[in-house]
Amino acid sequence: MVVDKTYPFNRIIIAIDGYSSCGKSTTARQVAAALNYSYIDTGAMYRAVTLYLLQNRIELNDTAAMQNALHAIRIEFNFNPISRCNETYLNGLNVEREIRTQYVANSVSEVSAIPEVRRAMVAQQQLMGHKRGVVMDGRDIGTHVFPKAELKIFMSADPLIRAQRRQLELREKGECVELSEIVENIKKRDHNDTTRTESPLRRADDAQLLDTSFMAIHEQVAWVVEQAKIAMMKLTHTTSMA
Repeated sequence: MVVDKTYPFNRIIIAIDGYSSCGKSTTARQVAAALNYSYIDTGAMYRAVTLYLLQNRIELNDTAAMQNALHAIRIEFNFNPISRCNETYLNGLNVEREIRTQYVANSVSEVSAIPEVRRAMVAQQQLMGHKRGVVMDGRDIGTHVFPKAELKIFMSADPLIRAQRRQLELREKGECVELSEIVENIKKRDHNDTTRTESPLRRADDAQLLDTSFMAIHEQVAWVVEQAKIAMMKLTHTTSMA
């Protein structure tokens, strides 16, 4: 799906929040492509930080080591012309495959709950979205990173369906994990994400709910693109009246 570029839109910020394995990243990436916007995968940023901490055996309660690590971490997204997707680079190395493993998934919620980590990543995310025309997905985009985003979406889905989707993703990458283990991991992540002190996962008051339990990706993308058109038209009208 490609949006007519001649359509008189103003560029907006699209914030997509929600639980893990709801299709946030895939939907956000395709929405960005349809609108010719930049896509920023904030979940990948937290996964990259987690990978760095695991590789360097940094204890999460070691404040000094954590601060040093955050100063040493440099995260970038580079476009791969073959896969036609942005891929995550950690200090110059492509870590797209490594950050999607269950090994990293088991620790990412604990790492992302650390206040120093969230503050460092939020600062980078706000800088990335400064020029607008971005689609950003994560856990606190509409509530904390961009509370004034013109379009906010909160995605949810049945936990068992989310676990089945995650298992399929892992199998496609050659990683076999029992469904029961994935279900427990999802429950743990949901609990950590919604109860953490720093920017917990919650639906913003003005966010539109999108339950993806029985929706295909192309249906999710079409729905979000339609909401984006409406938000852009509203912004255009408001700007013209100012």
